[in-house]
Amino acid sequence: MALDGVYLSLIKRELDGVLIGSRVDKIHQPSRESLIISLRTQQSGTKRLLISASSDSARVHLSARELENPKTPPMFCMLLRKHLSSARLIEIRQDGCERILHFDFETTDELGDRVIVTLAAEIMGKRSNIIMIKDGRVIDSIKRVGEDMSSVRQVLPGIGYTLPPREDRLSLFSLDKKALADGLSASKDKDTAKALVRLIEGISPIFAREAVYYALRGGEKPPSELADGELARLIFFLERISGEVSRGESRFTTVREKSGLLKDFCFCRIHQYGSMMITREFDSPSELLDGFYHDRDVMAQNRQRAGDLFKLLVALSERISRRIASQRLELEGSRDRESLRLKGDLIMSNLYRLKKGESRTELENYLDPEGGVIAVELDPRLTPAQNAQRYYREYKKLDTAEKKLRVLIEEGERELSYIDSVFDSLSRASCEAELLEIREELAQGGYIRSRRDSKRNSRPLPPLEYRSRDGFRILAGRNNRQNDTLTLKTADGRDVWLHVKDMTGSHVIIETMGKECSRSALEDAAMIAAYNSSAKSSSGVPVDYTLVKYVKKPGGAKPGMVIFTNNKTLYVTPDEELVESMRQTGRS
Repeated sequence: MALDGVYLSLIKRELDGVLIGSRVDKIHQPSRESLIISLRTQQSGTKRLLISASSDSARVHLSARELENPKTPPMFCMLLRKHLSSARLIEIRQDGCERILHFDFETTDELGDRVIVTLAAEIMGKRSNIIMIKDGRVIDSIKRVGEDMSSVRQVLPGIGYTLPPREDRLSLFSLDKKALADGLSASKDKDTAKALVRLIEGISPIFAREAVYYALRGGEKPPSELADGELARLIFFLERISGEVSRGESRFTTVREKSGLLKDFCFCRIHQYGSMMITREFDSPSELLDGFYHDRDVMAQNRQRAGDLFKLLVALSERISRRIASQRLELEGSRDRESLRLKGDLIMSNLYRLKKGESRTELENYLDPEGGVIAVELDPRLTPAQNAQRYYREYKKLDTAEKKLRVLIEEGERELSYIDSVFDSLSRASCEAELLEIREELAQGGYIRSRRDSKRNSRPLPPLEYRSRDGFRILAGRNNRQNDTLTLKTADGRDVWLHVKDMTGSHVIIETMGKECSRSALEDAAMIAAYNSSAKSSSGVPVDYTLVKYVKKPGGAKPGMVIFTNNKTLYVTPDEELVESMRQTGRS
């Protein structure tokens, strides 16, 4: 997931068309290793340029995001403001497909003389940096690099600026076919994609894998074993993509797992994952990066914030499961209680021949058609009738225990199902407000302490809103409490209610306004129900549906738990692209 040199060249091309000639308006440093430079352009208004030197998210692009800034600007930010306020951006430079952009600003010094101050954005993984340079010397950098950190290249105020060591590699845009063939043939790599990354400047592993996927038609082979036809297909792919990039026809594509986890991005279409991953195209390189890293950061923040809730739910689930297992074991022990009653009955039938003081006897089992006998243990201190009553008491005790255990096990299974439903809601939560609602739900259930300020500071979130392809409004609950409100209070009895069969997920409502619901709307809503459930990544998901008037909530049931009748079932396979196309993002 690294920003490669080719992608950076496309960013440069985009910035050249928008920012050249603009003037610095504001400079902020929202985090320790990132900058936002606001530039006033003559034609496009103010644009925000984001530069990050973070090792796991180093990048440069235009950004539409509003980031929170510290109350006191860091020293590097103050130094940038001193040297670059009102400076005019006159050139952006990149040497080949190196992962470095140099931003040349024209400004005036203390004497009023025109000077050039350069900001170098070095996008190089762990060695990423943002360096301010004047007259060939480092003014300062967002990361200072001394001899203790690197014996090859230091980055410190006052010393001369030198470029990082550069490896001699082939250019994607003027590809030397013979050199590439010779390099692959001589490579000791077992993976052709790795060999490509070593040989060609500025390409990322995902692009190299896509090239190999095309050349080998999905197969794998060491580079030294490529057949002539496979090498020809590889070169054809590289030249085709090179042409697309040169002509401005790149396909800016993100790749993410079906769980929503963002995996990678590239400047061409990606086919190597087949149906295992979800791809999405963007209009510009900046738009992709801005959305990619924002979504990734939001997911990371939510995972961190939800971490304690996940741990709580796992602990609750394990505790309830252990309790149910113990109760099942106890229930298994009560299954032999009928033999206790039989022994009591046999003793009562043979009182005439039994005497006090006996410790054991064998009695004919009148229920056995073959006339077998049963050995019966007796307490010699008790009379035969008292021994019979002892067996009856033990039988009644186990019979009562079985009834109680069955109730307890059923209650435990319902609670376990409820915890699973909260876990499902939590796994789909996408913002702090949704996490807060889940916390409040758990607090009301007595699982955690309620936060004093949660009710005062929170506003109820609306349900997720969609529009079917033929115009029906469709609503989906984000969590159990919202499911209850949506189904039992908001929806009309003539509306259609949907839910995945025997799994956790959102209550989904089709607002019919008294009209007959179309088959198309049913299928769309079923797709939405399957997508907003624990079956999101499954195929052929069964979804029950019925009218809202047939959905009831049993007394004492946990949030989100309902019973329903008069239902039918649809089978659908969730399609994220289709579901998201129906989403009414402006209203939910």
